[in-house]
Amino acid sequence: MASIDLDKVLDKAWADKSLPEILAAPVSALKGVSDRDGELLQEAFGVRTVSDLAELKYVRWAQALAELGTAGK
Repeated sequence: MASIDLDKVLDKAWADKSLPEILAAPVSALKGVSDRDGELLQEAFGVRTVSDLAELKYVRWAQALAELGTAGK
């Protein structure tokens, strides 16, 4: 089972929320992602929520490539 330190990846306002609330949150709920970044993600890729970002095919492709790059190490 995967685990993550929510304090490290979420803005403080979101750290105590439930997982469904976090997934439905705007991407700016992620630490280091500004409201403007969220607007640009929405304009470019239709990404509105944390869940949308996680499901974005380009993110999945990049993750797969990164895994391939570390598989031989």
